[in-house]
Amino acid sequence: MERPWWDDGLRFACTSCGHCCRHEPGYVFLSEADVDRAAAGADVSTERFVEQYCRSVDLGLATRLSLLEKPNHDCVFWNGGCSIYLHRPLQCRTYPFWPAILASKEDWDREARDCPGMNAGRRYSGKDISKLLSARERDILITLRQ
Repeated sequence: MERPWWDDGLRFACTSCGHCCRHEPGYVFLSEADVDRAAAGADVSTERFVEQYCRSVDLGLATRLSLLEKPNHDCVFWNGGCSIYLHRPLQCRTYPFWPAILASKEDWDREARDCPGMNAGRRYSGKDISKLLSARERDILITLRQ
C-alpha cells in the first residue's frame, strides 16, 4: 500500500484567526459526545444546547444535527474567538486534518493560503494524523428523523 503524501508529518498550530469557523457557509455536524461536551462548555443542558445552538440539515439520505451559523456565516460560538474552544466538537478539534484537505498536497497548500496556522507550529506525525482521521471515521453523528 502506498504511503499517504503526508506520512512524514505536517505542521499546524491554531492561531485563533477564525478562518475555519467564519465567513463561509458550512456545517459542523455533531455526535452525542460533541453535544454533551459543548453544552458543558456553554454551561447549559444538552436539551437547551440543541434548542438554542443547533439546526437540522437535510442531506437527502439523512438529516444531521449541526451548529447554527450567524447571518454572516460565522459559527454561533465565534465571538472574537471560539467561546467553547476547550469544549469544541470533534470536527473542529481535528481541523485541518480533514480528508478533503489531506486528499493531496495541492489541497493542503490551497487551504494553507487562508490558514496561518498550517505549516507552522507543532509537527503532527503521520501516525498522529492517521489517529485524527480514524477518530473522525469512528465518530457517530446524530441522525434525526425525517
